[in-house]
Amino acid sequence: MPGITREEVAHLARLARLELKAEELDHFATQLDDIIGAVARVSEVADQDVPPTSHPLPLTNVMRPDEVRPSLTPEQALSGAPAQEQQRFKVPQILGEE
Repeated sequence: MPGITREEVAHLARLARLELKAEELDHFATQLDDIIGAVARVSEVADQDVPPTSHPLPLTNVMRPDEVRPSLTPEQALSGAPAQEQQRFKVPQILGEE
């Protein structure tokens, strides 16, 4: 398979709205070619009986049922707050929106 060209890198840079210098085009062309080669080598090793995976071990989410438990009342939770308003913590506005 032919290597990735600097013109292809320039095209990708334009699509990504990146401004690259001439020496960067050559540098990234070499790096991208190496990456494509590494992926091709992995594809050669993968056998038909090996399913594609994103992790070597299966991932599972640990879930527990939601249960109502005793907790603080709003007054207790807000008792140490420096400022509060309508049973909520009052914090300084940071976005300039109302």
